Amino acid sequence: MKNSESIKEFKKLNSSQITEKIDQLRKDLFDLRFKQATRQLNETHQFKIIKKQVAQLLTLSKSQSTYQKTAD
Repeated sequence: MKNSESIKEFKKLNSSQITEKIDQLRKDLFDLRFKQATRQLNETHQFKIIKKQVAQLLTLSKSQSTYQKTAD
């Protein structure tokens, strides 16, 4: 997973790719929480990065679905 993915790169994805990416990032968050609970996590800043990416993707997904509804 690339940490520097930006909203510009996310806008290139279609709705199914966005959903897949959100699922993958949520799985990564779960793994981070598990590592933190077992005291194996060294990079705690990853929480902030992944949560931000999930929020960006959810916002983009919502705006795309709203745009598609108005376009129909």
